[in-house]
Amino acid sequence: MVLKCSCKEHLEVNQMILNQTKLEVALARVEMPLSGLRKWVSPQTIRKVRRGESIQPRTVGRIAKALGVDPADLIKED
Repeated sequence: MVLKCSCKEHLEVNQMILNQTKLEVALARVEMPLSGLRKWVSPQTIRKVRRGESIQPRTVGRIAKALGVDPADLIKED
């Protein structure tokens, strides 16, 4: 039997935060407002991105694909 921990510490391990400046540049290159990402991600995810909160790696991948960039180009570095 495998138990999954639902505490905040362990949920955050696989989460990523986007670099706001890099995201804005990528959006500008494709002439898309942040709200234009609704085709690829939920409104809740867009709110998280706006607030600088963490999101799932696969969601970063969807955003990067929509913008035609590598996911690593959008991630905030420590």
